[in-house]
Amino acid sequence: MHEDHRRFLRGRSSQVLASITGTLVACSDGMSFGWTSPMVPYLLDENNSHIHTTHKQGEWLETISLIGAFCGLPITIYCVDKIGRKKSLLLAAVVVLLNWITIGLADRIEYVFVARFFSGMAGDMSFVAAPMYIAEIADSKIRGLLSSIIYLMMLAGLLLVYTLGPFAPFYAIPIAGVVVSAIQLLVFTFMPESPYYLLYKGRDAEAKESLARLRSPRSDIDREIKDISQAIERQKMEKGRPQDLILVPSNRKAITIMTVLNAGQHMSCLSVMYMNLHPILNKAGSVYLDNNLTAIVFAVIMFGASLCASFTIDRFGRKAILIASTLLTMFCLLSLAVYFHLQYLGVDVAFISWIPIVSVLVYAGVFKYGLGLVPIVLTAEIFPAPMKAIGMTVADVMFVLGGIISLQIYQLLSKYGMHIPFYVFTASAFLVLLYSCCCIPETKGKTLDEIQSMLKNEKVKGKVEGHAMRDINHP
Repeated sequence: MHEDHRRFLRGRSSQVLASITGTLVACSDGMSFGWTSPMVPYLLDENNSHIHTTHKQGEWLETISLIGAFCGLPITIYCVDKIGRKKSLLLAAVVVLLNWITIGLADRIEYVFVARFFSGMAGDMSFVAAPMYIAEIADSKIRGLLSSIIYLMMLAGLLLVYTLGPFAPFYAIPIAGVVVSAIQLLVFTFMPESPYYLLYKGRDAEAKESLARLRSPRSDIDREIKDISQAIERQKMEKGRPQDLILVPSNRKAITIMTVLNAGQHMSCLSVMYMNLHPILNKAGSVYLDNNLTAIVFAVIMFGASLCASFTIDRFGRKAILIASTLLTMFCLLSLAVYFHLQYLGVDVAFISWIPIVSVLVYAGVFKYGLGLVPIVLTAEIFPAPMKAIGMTVADVMFVLGGIISLQIYQLLSKYGMHIPFYVFTASAFLVLLYSCCCIPETKGKTLDEIQSMLKNEKVKGKVEGHAMRDINHP
C-alpha cells in the first residue's frame, strides 16, 4: 500500500500542494458560513454580548455575505480572466484577512456587516477561481480528487467555527481566520500559475516553466505545451459571447445542470443547516446530546464524508453518487419535517426526540458525500473553454441565489411552524433527484472534449489513453 501511495503521488505532489494552499481561502469561507450559527445567539444575548444586536440584524448577518457574493460577480469575472486564477485567489485571501481583522476588532454591528459583505465577495471569487485553477493543473486521474479539496477546506473551516464558537472568546474565530489567510499568502504566492492561462495569454516561456513544476521530470513537457497551444488556437477561433450560454444548446444544457445542482444544494437546506444548526437543534428540544457537541459531530461527519467521496468519485462516478446522496438527503429532511410537524400539533415527542439529532447527523454524511460535492467537480468539467469563466460565474450566481432564497424561506416560514420550511426543502430535494436521474450525464473518466460531445449529443469515442494532455483542461 505504501508503494501504491508513492506511485500515486509521483509527479503529482506539486499539483496536490498547489491545490491545498490555493483553496485555503475556502477554509475561511467555511468559517464565515458557519460563523452565525454559534455567534448570533451570543450577539443577541444582551447580558454577554459586547456588540448591541437586534433580532432583525441577526437575521441579516446570515444573508449579507450571500448578497456580497452576488455583488462581487462582475469583479470575479474580470479578475479570473484578466489577472489570472492564482492572483485572484491571492486577492481573495487578502480580502478575507482584512475581514477577519475587522470582525475581531469590531465594537459596532455595522463593522461586522461590512466585513461579512466583503467576505461574501471573496468567497465568490474563490469558488470560481479555485475550480478553474485545479482543473487546469490536475492530471485527469486525480482531477476529481483535487477538485473536491475546496469543499474539504470549507468543511474544515466549518468544523473550526463549531468547535471554537460556543467555548472560546469572540475574538478566537477571527484570530484563526487571520492565521489561515496568512498561511495561504505566505505559501501559495510561490505556487505556479495555471499553464493553460499563461499560454492563453501568450506567455509561453512562463507556461513551460509552470508546467515543468507541475509534472514529473519524466514528462514530455515540450509535447504537452504543443498540445495545449494547438488546443488553445482552436478555442480562440470559437465564439465566447455571453449570449452563447443560452443560444448554444450544449452550453444551455450545461448551465441548466449547474443551475439545478447549485441552487438545489441550498434548496435542500445546506445554508440553513450551516447558519442555523444551533437554533434548529434548540427548537427540536432533544436531550440526548448537547447541541454544541452535536454541531461539532455534524461538521466532523461532513468532513469525513467529503474526504471519502474525494477518493471514490473517480471510481464510482459522479451520477451514481449524486443520485444516492440526494435520495437519502430527501429522507433526512422529511424526517425533520414530520418531527417538527408532530411537535407543532402538540404531540408529545419526548420519546422520539432522538430523531432530529440522528436526521441532522445522517444528513451531514449523505448530503456531503454526493449532492454537496459533485456540483463543484462538474462545474469545472462541463463548460467549454470560451464559456468557462462566464459559465462558472453564472453557475455561482445560481448557488448564491439559492442560498438567499432558502434562508428567506426558512426565516419567513419557520414563524408559522418549523415543519413548513422543511417540507419545502424535502420537495426541492425530490425535484433535484428526478432531474439527476433523467438529465445529468456521467463524466467519470471522460476527457473534457468527450464531455462536450456528450452535451452536444454526439457519439463519444472510447476513452482516450496515453498522453496526459489529451484530457484538455482548457483555460
